[in-house]
Amino acid sequence: MKKITVVALTLALTLIASACGSKSDKPASGSADGETVKKVIVGSEGNFAQVAFLDDKGKMTGFDIELLREIDKRLKQYEFEFQPLEFSNILLSLETKKIDIAANLFEKNPERAEKFDFNQEPYAYWRNKIIIASDNTESIQSLDDLKGKKVLIGPTSAQAQLLENYNKEHDNAIKIVYQQNDANDEVQQISSGRVDATIGADFLLKIKDPQGKLKTVGEPLNEGNIQYVFRKNDPESKKLSDAIDATIKELKADGTLKKISEQWLGQDFSK
Repeated sequence: MKKITVVALTLALTLIASACGSKSDKPASGSADGETVKKVIVGSEGNFAQVAFLDDKGKMTGFDIELLREIDKRLKQYEFEFQPLEFSNILLSLETKKIDIAANLFEKNPERAEKFDFNQEPYAYWRNKIIIASDNTESIQSLDDLKGKKVLIGPTSAQAQLLENYNKEHDNAIKIVYQQNDANDEVQQISSGRVDATIGADFLLKIKDPQGKLKTVGEPLNEGNIQYVFRKNDPESKKLSDAIDATIKELKADGTLKKISEQWLGQDFSK
């Protein structure tokens, strides 16, 4: 009997030690309703200045990343892991279930909405405008003024969709030049005259071009809601999206989103 008691005591101590050793910041039953913590892979660009990039220690940071880290802190039932990707691979990785959220200042547009779902609460807003060299004195105010000109744009971007839609109706009048490698080389390409223009969000220009070599011209081509992208018709994605929506509303209400936007983008773009 004594031998059995010792064995039982040893087994009990082993189980206690094992349980203690498995503790983490988000324990398996850490959510309020008893759900286990679910890992969520976030896909974002690794070289998008101020938005999603690798710091000198190889850690992902920037506006999109730090906002999602704050959301992660408030969602005890989820644990976010960040995966740097080439921009052109982000949505493909979402579609093939390699990631669970696409986060890269994605603008919701009809073309994307056909293939993917978006959360409902925008976390930023922007205006797409034509961008040319500061010393360019041509009268460029609209897409019509870009006919016959070379316009640099990122493939699969919302800005590329604007140009492609225009070209469908105007016999490919604009010469679209798709970026191949560095997604932030607009300043050199345009200021050197290798291309004539690009289209981009007004608030990103100061980040990419602190020396003021470029300028925006004309009225906004469109205004975009910036939201996260999820797989379409996926119940788990919908559940995650709803949780993120509720958290974004909290972050707007308590001023945290405004603070993060001002820190990384220099201005509050959350309203």
